[in-house]
Amino acid sequence: MVNVLIVRAHPLNQEVSRSMKVTDAFLNAYKEIHPDHKIEDMNLYHVNVPEIDRDLLNAWNDLNQGKPFDSLSDSQQQKVNMFNSYTEEFLQQDKIIIANPLWNLSIPTRLKAWIDCITVAGKTFKYTETGSVGIVKGKKVLHIQANGGVYNGSDPASQYVKTIFTFLGVTDFHQLFVEGMDHNPEKADEIVEKAVEKAQQLAKAF
Repeated sequence: MVNVLIVRAHPLNQEVSRSMKVTDAFLNAYKEIHPDHKIEDMNLYHVNVPEIDRDLLNAWNDLNQGKPFDSLSDSQQQKVNMFNSYTEEFLQQDKIIIANPLWNLSIPTRLKAWIDCITVAGKTFKYTETGSVGIVKGKKVLHIQANGGVYNGSDPASQYVKTIFTFLGVTDFHQLFVEGMDHNPEKADEIVEKAVEKAQQLAKAF
């Protein structure tokens, strides 16, 4: 069984969001080719994603000092369990598709919080004498991002996502950009349709 995780980081659906429209096109084409694959479609705006805050930092410190889990506050226990659940869910996947808009040259904060949940020492990377080493192997990752301008992958958001997954050890990494719609609004529909076609083609090989 091949496990596939879709991580959507946009509060709006494909009727409004260009990144979601292209993601839906990819997913529909992928399902036709791989009807037996197990797909989990998660929108980060429909679930709770814990941020690394005082509760989590203090909880981790207490646990590292050997204190029992049930000595943590209810809030701390809930956040630790939630954080760990996203880490474990990621580790169980064979393929991950991440979709987001470019907002102010960055990714949405919900996506940053999710990435923090999967960037965990001892589980997805480790410290060695020669530096940090990624230990995530055998996963395929596709990053779909919609940009109002044209950056050709040089924007800080897509560079960050690529850097993180490379750091974690992912070598089979792909990117698909839907960009230039605000720069050339008269060509926006054409740009999106071309990206939809690319997504459908990419689904055949992903």
